[in-house]
Amino acid sequence: MFNIILFGPPGSGKGTQSEKLIAAYGLKHLSTGDLLRSEIAAQTPLGLEAKSIMDKGQLVPDEVVVGMISSALDQNPQAKGFLFDGFPRTEAQSIALDKLLKLKNTEIGVVLALDVSEEELVSRLLNRGKTSGRSDDTNESVIRARIAEYKAKTTVVANYYSTFDKVVHIKGEGSVDEIFESLRSEIDKRMS
Repeated sequence: MFNIILFGPPGSGKGTQSEKLIAAYGLKHLSTGDLLRSEIAAQTPLGLEAKSIMDKGQLVPDEVVVGMISSALDQNPQAKGFLFDGFPRTEAQSIALDKLLKLKNTEIGVVLALDVSEEELVSRLLNRGKTSGRSDDTNESVIRARIAEYKAKTTVVANYYSTFDKVVHIKGEGSVDEIFESLRSEIDKRMS
């Protein structure tokens, strides 16, 4: 099993590249947002607990999110690996994820970080805002704040995984196929 964390700021093309990686490697996409919505819709004990917390306007605790990830791993024993999206976001979450994966006899194989200049990100998001219907893609100051928040959060996680030599920075500018080939090259190196 080969597990990947894919990082990319808003507008980096992370969604597009995630889809291509999932198709190419037969990975299972693990988005914590999707997991939360799914558990709540299925009214599982974890989902009901998460809903109760969210209804109070609070953040779902790491233990609950890690529990949902554990369930997702157990429900997909045939998976060739997982692509983590939106998790981990803190060092504590990174440590919790590593402990969970160790219990399941697996680990994070690589953390891929798409690097795109801030000006390019702003340009892409403003362009996307013309058709996406997302109000947060139409205001430059909001976009810059989202990019700053992304950097602040992911730097901590990247620093944690750097201590295990698992972080690879990929140039996120160029054609979709060029970026995908760069990602594949790094994954293939680590899988062999």
